[in-house]
Amino acid sequence: MGSAVVQITLFGLLLALVIALPNKDDWDIYNFYINSTVTSRYATTVVTSRVANRMNEPKEIEFQVRIPKNAFISKFRMHIDGQDYNGVVKAKEQAQQQYTHAVSRGQSAGLVSSVGRTLEEFKTSVTVAAHKKVTFELTYEELLKRRLGKYELQIHARPMQPVKDFKVDVHINENAGINFIEVKGGLTTGVLANTTTIQKDADKQAWLYFYPTEDQQKTCQGCGDQGLNGDLVIVYDVNRDTSLGDIKTSDGYFVHHFAPYNLPRIPKNVVFIIDQSGSMHGKKIQQTRTALIHILKDLAEDDYFGLITFDSSIFHWKRELVQATEENLGSARTFARAIQDRGATDINAAVLEGARMLNLHPREGSASILILLTDGDPTTGVTNLETIQSNVRKAIADKFPLYCLGFGFDVNFEFLEKMSLQNNGVARRIYEDSDADLQLKGFYEEVATPLLTDVTMTYVGSTNLTQTTFSQYYNGSEIVVAGQLIDNNVETFIPQVVAISKNQRIVFSDPTATTESTKTVSDNRIQRVWAYLTVKQLLEKELQLSGPEKDKVEKEALRLSLKYSFVTPLTSMVVTKPQGENTDVLHKPKEGEKPDPVRPRGGAPQVMGHGGGYRLFAGSLPGPPDPPDMGYGGGYGFFLPGGQPGLPGPPGPPVMGYAGGSYGIPGGVTRHRDTGRLRQGQEPSMATMAPVYPGQSIILPEDGVGVSHEDHSLLPPATPLPATPAPILHRFLLKTVNSSLPLCFDLPGSVSLKLLHHPNRELSVNGELDSVMRGSFKRIVIHFKTEHHVEIDAKGITIRNGQTETHHTGDNFVVTAESLTVNKRDKEIDVSVGDLRMAILIQVIAAEEFHWPVLRQKPSDTNITGILALEPVVYEEVQQTPSRKLKINNQEIDVTRSIVFDHSIISLPALDCWLMSAESALQGSLDDFIVTQL
Repeated sequence: MGSAVVQITLFGLLLALVIALPNKDDWDIYNFYINSTVTSRYATTVVTSRVANRMNEPKEIEFQVRIPKNAFISKFRMHIDGQDYNGVVKAKEQAQQQYTHAVSRGQSAGLVSSVGRTLEEFKTSVTVAAHKKVTFELTYEELLKRRLGKYELQIHARPMQPVKDFKVDVHINENAGINFIEVKGGLTTGVLANTTTIQKDADKQAWLYFYPTEDQQKTCQGCGDQGLNGDLVIVYDVNRDTSLGDIKTSDGYFVHHFAPYNLPRIPKNVVFIIDQSGSMHGKKIQQTRTALIHILKDLAEDDYFGLITFDSSIFHWKRELVQATEENLGSARTFARAIQDRGATDINAAVLEGARMLNLHPREGSASILILLTDGDPTTGVTNLETIQSNVRKAIADKFPLYCLGFGFDVNFEFLEKMSLQNNGVARRIYEDSDADLQLKGFYEEVATPLLTDVTMTYVGSTNLTQTTFSQYYNGSEIVVAGQLIDNNVETFIPQVVAISKNQRIVFSDPTATTESTKTVSDNRIQRVWAYLTVKQLLEKELQLSGPEKDKVEKEALRLSLKYSFVTPLTSMVVTKPQGENTDVLHKPKEGEKPDPVRPRGGAPQVMGHGGGYRLFAGSLPGPPDPPDMGYGGGYGFFLPGGQPGLPGPPGPPVMGYAGGSYGIPGGVTRHRDTGRLRQGQEPSMATMAPVYPGQSIILPEDGVGVSHEDHSLLPPATPLPATPAPILHRFLLKTVNSSLPLCFDLPGSVSLKLLHHPNRELSVNGELDSVMRGSFKRIVIHFKTEHHVEIDAKGITIRNGQTETHHTGDNFVVTAESLTVNKRDKEIDVSVGDLRMAILIQVIAAEEFHWPVLRQKPSDTNITGILALEPVVYEEVQQTPSRKLKINNQEIDVTRSIVFDHSIISLPALDCWLMSAESALQGSLDDFIVTQL
């Protein structure tokens, strides 16, 4: 029989969404419930949907639920024809066989994916017999976090059809007492204004009911035949009756919520470190300027502050911290307005300079804060991530927190997160959206008012505590500690908090108080709060460690995840189904995994690789076929056809890159690397040119006319292409240690290279450079032991194990061969063997894939060779005129200044580099890196 797919998407605690196919006669959601219970700020949400198959044939029903990223799924159940099918949480390794099996059959196995700022999406499917029903039930748990004096519970409802029995029930139980509660959002206006009911009971409990009728679901603002489409936002806070806070116990466990009030604010010393590298071009730098100007206005006069911008160099507003007087703030805002994107990214030097400024300004009774904003990886100076983290940790030495704000999705968020955690701070992603400036300002407001420093929590008569020391406590936030009572004895349990408040040591305690016991909590809620917090903090700690300590922490986090059935980065849920259907495996994604890319409006490619060069379209729709445009002599070309925005126009004249690898446009205009402006009628210089990035505008200084992928303006005519283009050259980046610029060298196309050879692991990786597409490998082949071979090209991934051969395509799958794992996800292919990890990045331009390998983690065994195993180089400049010379290993080498794309980063940032011969860069013969066959 034929099959159809009915999609049901439910958003729970943060989001409830149902999506269906257009033919609504095939199916019926006959009830739809979201039930969320919040006790002591711990929310447990159950999303239930009951669906009937109306057809005379079986139908496949797809179930989707979007949940908060901070939540852990703890239960999933399907009830079909009197039978329950339950998900089972297992260690990732134990679930690997089911996962690989599902992928090999083309099924969706990575069932949880990131879908935005705060959400993850779970989905699975099951076949329902004719005229039968299925009930889906998903449970997930989350500890609500207090920000700016309130907790928020957001529910977004978009069923895509009116539902006869539609209910949202929320029950909040706070024995400390509910200070205030309100509901706002789009689903509280118009015809829905009276459908939300809030009831309170003696200030300790509140119930919210949202029961819109079918007619209301059709007639509300933004509603119609597809039903509801809007938000409920429940905002509340609790009473703060004692300075010690709110402590509850149950069945041998306790949880302590600490948020003191009526404390004097502590003056702060803050240094802002702002990335102004080329990748911050356009909206990012504009929004950063806007946010910074607003933040400066909010500094108090007893605050001291500093402001640094950086690319490959560091730029100070002032070299020392100064008081936030109106005169100084006005000067700083003028400096902020002038911030422009340019150059590479030297994170190491910038953060160390910020730490130096704070260390030179100790001030009794104040709190120091370091805030870094960046959108990319370190690309110049010290670029080894572990070295940077070590340098920063030594410079800060636990004296103040470092907060890292990662702008966009190209940033290495794991690197920033680890560096923040090592220095008592947190990392936050800033999403590229229209409100990015508000996101930046919102984060600052969370840390704008320190009330306590050096906070230490002690609990006599307890064990197995979560984190108990905190560098700072901010107004409007909350510190939460949980643990176990020794022998379940409340009488010997004595909590106490010691901290610094402005100029004095302060102790929070209450010997006469009795700790509140919540014996009525029958589902071990306090114990689950402890488990949730412990697992979260162990996962953060595991990120910072290595070796046996890392293994020990990971083992404990895994044990607790399995005990409490939490789906965490260490566990998976095997979704069982009726016999004969494919098993699905649910994985929790890491922060930073990208959502599906969205094409630009108008359907036009922003930049398309062609003939070794790049094409930049001026109209939002391309015109008729254009002549090939190629980089000349190793350069890159740009082509701008005519046409009004959104309309095809006649092909324009081709333009080309300048010989030697620069990115100018001979006979036409050149773009200055620092200012971003174009010059007309001037030959380009390798020292001043930089590429025009996809999506950027370029400015003509004479009249300020911008040229972007949506603009119909034309550049002046340019020199025509030569009849016979030069052969393709691939430029490689070689990183350096404590040097201003990296090194770069060119290799011709069609060469087969030894990328990596690890004899102790019996691993070899070879790659064939593409003879047509610059910056791409045509094929990459992995040999593991003698029987396992993996070939990767534009057509997919082919696995050969002995006599068995399988071919894999698609966006996400995992294949294993003994200890070798190949994991294809989104824009990269991860390859791991033991403690070695490499990635093959996939750049997609105009539907064509460009592959480039990167060594992510070197093995502890240093006996590895190949292009990817090259160590960073140490050099010194020994001559500047009449030609540049560098000294490497006592050998003087001629170099020229040029530009190289960093292919290890998806955004392809352009870096200044010293261009030299391949033999000089490799410090040996090129033949040592060439293989005769893959």
